[in-house]
Amino acid sequence: MEKFDKHKGLVMPLDRHNVDTDAIIPKQFLKSIQRSGFGHNLLDEWRYHDQGEPGMDHTKRKKNPDFVLNHPRYQDASVLLARHNFGCGSSREHAVWALMDHGFRVVIAPSFADIFRNNCFKNGLLPIVLEEDIIERMFADIDANHGYQITVDLPAQQIHLHDGEVLTFDIDPFRKDCHIRGLDDIGLTLEHAAEIRDFEEKYRQRAPWLFDNQI
Repeated sequence: MEKFDKHKGLVMPLDRHNVDTDAIIPKQFLKSIQRSGFGHNLLDEWRYHDQGEPGMDHTKRKKNPDFVLNHPRYQDASVLLARHNFGCGSSREHAVWALMDHGFRVVIAPSFADIFRNNCFKNGLLPIVLEEDIIERMFADIDANHGYQITVDLPAQQIHLHDGEVLTFDIDPFRKDCHIRGLDDIGLTLEHAAEIRDFEEKYRQRAPWLFDNQI
């Protein structure tokens, strides 16, 4: 996965509580196990007026102009500001893939569903928990300031707000290290490739019949 050090980006507010994974990426789009191609169907049922199906040309669909994801001022947003219990519902990893494929690198909320939060960490999307009063103030600031950007400094565990204020956030040291180094579960395993090969060779010597291609 992509390394994460510092990220400066436009913030998009999603002012809804309990946004579940079926809203983030509806079930009809879960047939693919590729991690790309889901961005156009992010928040599909709120984003478009028609019923979305796999293979549809998104350029010909009728968008809901009132939905925040379609507002011109947020077209280049890479930070999502959300409400309580974001990512609740089923455990579909596609929800994280859809957010990232659209261009989001960071999601900030007062709370996340546990499985969704773990899926974020495993795929390179950074979930940050902040106190509700700070979240509320950020929603107000975004509404009052077009082009509201923040900078997330993961090594320092800091968020630099639009007005210069600096916030701190907590993150598990292991998750932090994986994000900074760009290591998912496979990457972590491959760090021990030499040890794995050494074990295999020693085991082959102890039990060669298990490696006999004729068996």
